[in-house]
Amino acid sequence: MSRLALPATLTATLLSGAIFGFFYAWVCSTMWGLDQADPRVAIGAMQAMNASVRNVTFAPAFFGTPFVLAFAALCCWHPARRAAVLLAAAALLYFGGGMLLTMTINVPMNEELALIQIPEDTAQAQVIWDAYSQPWQVWNVIRTVVSGVTLALAALALWSLGAATRQPV
Repeated sequence: MSRLALPATLTATLLSGAIFGFFYAWVCSTMWGLDQADPRVAIGAMQAMNASVRNVTFAPAFFGTPFVLAFAALCCWHPARRAAVLLAAAALLYFGGGMLLTMTINVPMNEELALIQIPEDTAQAQVIWDAYSQPWQVWNVIRTVVSGVTLALAALALWSLGAATRQPV
């Protein structure tokens, strides 16, 4: 397993970075942009984005990250226990604060929004959008922070693995 430690840890770090970047983009641009748009457009755009996100490009980063982190932890146990502990912590953190949070909070909110018929009245649409956007963004910030910490732990594990396996000269 130790031969797989480096490629598994590198893959885990890359997946952690991908999912952090995905959530971060929603924080710093997508939702702010939608909040500035006509609420009827924002609702329709969010419905379309939520319908399209379940795809083969997104799946490895979202669903695979905790399992690749856990696999990397197992691979690192013999050559670098510190790296293994960091990776295991990252796996648990992302599983609970990234994946499960998304599946139990953000996804149900998205599914509820998907059922909404976009009203013609802008004021009605604004009420719907505000009720959705504000709480959705709070939970998105939480999963973004969790994913950022996950990435930091994976990067530390990668560094720790390198330090543990370096041969003296």
